[in-house]
Amino acid sequence: PLPTAPCAATLPRYPLPNPNPNPSSSPASLGFFAVATPPAPLAGRRAQALMALAGPSHLLSSSSACLRRLNPLLFFAHRRPAWTPRRAAHRFCAVASERDVFTSPEVAKSFDFISEERIYKWWESQGFFKPNFDRGGDPFVIPMPPANVTGSLHMGHAMFVTLEDIMIRYFRMKGRPALWIPGTDHAGIATQLVVEKMLAAEGIKRADLTREEFTKRVWEWKEKYGSTITNQIKRLGASCDWTRECFTLDDQLSHAVVEAFIRLHEKGLIYQGSYLVNWSPNLQTAVSDLEVEYSEEPGYLYYMKYRVAGGSRDDFMTIATTRPETLFGDVAIAVNPEDERYAKYVGKLAIVPLTFGRHVPIIADRYVDPEFGTGVLKISPGHDQNDYHIARKLGLPILNVMNKDGTLNDVAGLYSGMDRFEAREKLWSDLVETNLAVKKEPYTLRVPRSQRGGEVIEPLISKQWFVTMEPLAERALHAVEKGQLTILPERFEKIYNNWLTNIKDWCISRQLWWGHRIPVWYIVGKKCEEDYVVARNAEEALAKAQEKYGKSVEIYQDPDVLDTWFSRCFMAFQHTWLARCVQGRF
Repeated sequence: PLPTAPCAATLPRYPLPNPNPNPSSSPASLGFFAVATPPAPLAGRRAQALMALAGPSHLLSSSSACLRRLNPLLFFAHRRPAWTPRRAAHRFCAVASERDVFTSPEVAKSFDFISEERIYKWWESQGFFKPNFDRGGDPFVIPMPPANVTGSLHMGHAMFVTLEDIMIRYFRMKGRPALWIPGTDHAGIATQLVVEKMLAAEGIKRADLTREEFTKRVWEWKEKYGSTITNQIKRLGASCDWTRECFTLDDQLSHAVVEAFIRLHEKGLIYQGSYLVNWSPNLQTAVSDLEVEYSEEPGYLYYMKYRVAGGSRDDFMTIATTRPETLFGDVAIAVNPEDERYAKYVGKLAIVPLTFGRHVPIIADRYVDPEFGTGVLKISPGHDQNDYHIARKLGLPILNVMNKDGTLNDVAGLYSGMDRFEAREKLWSDLVETNLAVKKEPYTLRVPRSQRGGEVIEPLISKQWFVTMEPLAERALHAVEKGQLTILPERFEKIYNNWLTNIKDWCISRQLWWGHRIPVWYIVGKKCEEDYVVARNAEEALAKAQEKYGKSVEIYQDPDVLDTWFSRCFMAFQHTWLARCVQGRF
């Protein structure tokens, strides 16, 4: 006889993990059970129902005994009145169509979400999301891209969770030990920004707190609000093994991050230097290229005169720029070597406006586009990526005219202390007064803005820590070329190759308080760039410093933290990687 409880086949919306899978390709073997036939005589319906339930062998060792083992909470959103076996057979039983596709005879007017959470909790409580290594077979593992701890669910999360869930359930039901490792990252900039805003609402600035006091407040915020994105991913039905959930600031992962920094530094792949970076004046930190968003905004193209030293009043070169305030950082004037208009000036000196007669050389370089503006380029390597590369190539000096808060520094003379945008207006006004302004015309600018704070990013020379990317990129390219790594869909292989072929060294230091602090200690009274020790902790650092500089040495740790991406990339490998480190096989 049919059981007097609703059978699993009535809930096609909820795929059930199959601990004893049938590796066929039918929907039943993938753990989805449903119904699809018109009403039939009772005996026929019973037989068809048993056929449908017999597909997934884990549901029936004997037809009724197995169903009694199923959690009844799976099948009820609300309590229903008592009913007879005949009604049950008519309303709840499942049948298979000739194509072995299961659908429900019951079409609700609206989807009932009430049961989802209850079903998910039951799935998790039964350990269905944990890998079963007793079956044997090659493990199938997916490390979840860690979501920001500050994040809330969006379409990107929904897409990757859906795709990864499909894959992990498929291989789990095919009998392979399947593991989906969930996790979140500490989202250095985003989290610190959120907490600073929260403190500002209380009338507190970060500068009013010590580093320890501030990080304590961040941890308190994380414990209170940090589980939002995790709970939302669970509500999507993600079949992760939540007992293995990771957080990038967990002790185990933090040890892995420090160890990686030390090993890369020992191999000469991490170095410190002053280079041009993306600087966020509001956040007071360097940011990566990925955290800079460009937007087209209305602006102006400013045309101004640079007089040629030793020439007549008619000997001047007109330069067009979108950022006249950076002229104080000019180190050269460049023209295209094939541009006959300016050939007579190459090799001479030009006078930078409003700098009390400072001279810069006039040079020729093929980088200059003779069709843009007037065909004359002012080179300000301290505040433009392209100018920076030209200066490095030609050995030109680099002048920085900007403070880290976005105001002009002493190099700007009378404009020192002024905000960069305020200085732009003032400087143009003074150029007009001194008859060095030619014209100002509307121009669409491509403005770099901080993804986090929204302010305009300033290219700025700053001392940071970098990873040398070329040898690492070569190994990654080689892995795909030799088939050790497969990229799907294949069309993305071209993007992968292009990105790694043109990659720059990676700035991994951030001027924040929330994150993995850089494991570098400096020697008091010595130059930071030359005298430092890299160690796993303060005790090891002091021992190394005493061995090198004597017992009386004093040390202090680098105040910066590592880029969040430097730590999150280890989340996928931390378990195996740490085990190998312990065994000395790294």
